Amino acid sequence: MRLIRHPGNPILSPNPDHPWEDLAVFNPAAWYDEAKREVLLLYRAAESQPDYKCWFGLARSTDGYHFERVSKEPALSPSIEGFDGATIQDPRIIKMGEWYYVTYACRHYPFGQFWVPGGRDRYLRPDCPPEFPRYLRINATLTGLAMTRDFKTWVRAGWLTDPLLDDRDVILFPEKVHGKFVMMHRPLEWVGPSYGTEHACAWIKTSEDLLGFPAAPSKLLIKNKYPWETAKLGINTPPIKTPHGWFTLYHALGPDKFYRLGALLLDLDDPSVVRHRTPDWLLQPEMDYEIEGFYRGVCFPCGTVVIDGTLFVYYGGGDKYCALATCNFEQLIAHLRGCPP
Repeated sequence: MRLIRHPGNPILSPNPDHPWEDLAVFNPAAWYDEAKREVLLLYRAAESQPDYKCWFGLARSTDGYHFERVSKEPALSPSIEGFDGATIQDPRIIKMGEWYYVTYACRHYPFGQFWVPGGRDRYLRPDCPPEFPRYLRINATLTGLAMTRDFKTWVRAGWLTDPLLDDRDVILFPEKVHGKFVMMHRPLEWVGPSYGTEHACAWIKTSEDLLGFPAAPSKLLIKNKYPWETAKLGINTPPIKTPHGWFTLYHALGPDKFYRLGALLLDLDDPSVVRHRTPDWLLQPEMDYEIEGFYRGVCFPCGTVVIDGTLFVYYGGGDKYCALATCNFEQLIAHLRGCPP
């Protein structure tokens, strides 16, 4: 089974009139407001300046296909001073009660234009003494939590991952399981015999408090298994609860360094148990807007919604554009249920 690209892709492109999004708009999170029948897209936006700072922009759609930007200004910016002062990236949205909870990757110091030879070198090690903590010296990516009711006023709650790790692809479940919050994540350094995996992969953990995750133990969720998964992998989208399990998408790098997508069904009662997993990819980079961007060969979703039985997968193409792929959700679940764990 394959996801079907929207013929109108890309659905959002860089805007040269807005300096904060004149280079790239990609890796969008999504939320569907059933009452308003409106899709919200919270997307990562990058500047063209050498620092390569990123912001979050907000767009709306009444049909899930055609989007309009809400404002000429970012919905959320890097902090003036703080753990997310250099950039905010790759949001994921869940909603509990009146609050939207947004997990996002961030850095203390600018990342630099990684696709330009030498563009990132000046930012890899900030100018600080060697005695400083390792995460300051290597400028590792950690994951923050922001909360909002309206995407206008925000609370920066803190971070969800150990700041001594490069830990991203952090996904929260949209409800508690057995009274505990559940989080999936991808720590880059957790590789080797003691971790049971040769490549960075997806882990899962629970916590009684949203900010208690750094101290909570993790369990290996999935690691490389199929031929299209030959390097790091991670979870992409917040789970959707179905009668057959928690549905989510994940990505893996192949031998060609392309990002491809697969799907999982996790046990409803114990999400650390994988019930079904697609042995083949659902979407791979093939179009110009997925191959000719700032990363050559990537399809990277951060949000999915279901509207009238159709799964909408909103993804970043080539680290430059926002794109959309769809499928019949019931058919995908049926296909997935026929796959081994």
